[in-house]
Amino acid sequence: MEKFTSFLKASWEEITQHVTWPGFSELQSNTTLVLVGSLIFALVVGVMDLVFENALKLFYQSF
Repeated sequence: MEKFTSFLKASWEEITQHVTWPGFSELQSNTTLVLVGSLIFALVVGVMDLVFENALKLFYQSF
């Protein structure tokens, strides 16, 4: 149990005194970047799905 409490104390000290937390504006810009990237990725996957769906429909209708 002593090792566990020592681990918790060291972890708390690391988080509160040694970690550099990003500012609000940096978090906001990173969040916007992730959102835009996710939307672009979703759009690309949606277009690919639409193209494959129509290609397969045409392929199966030809038989």
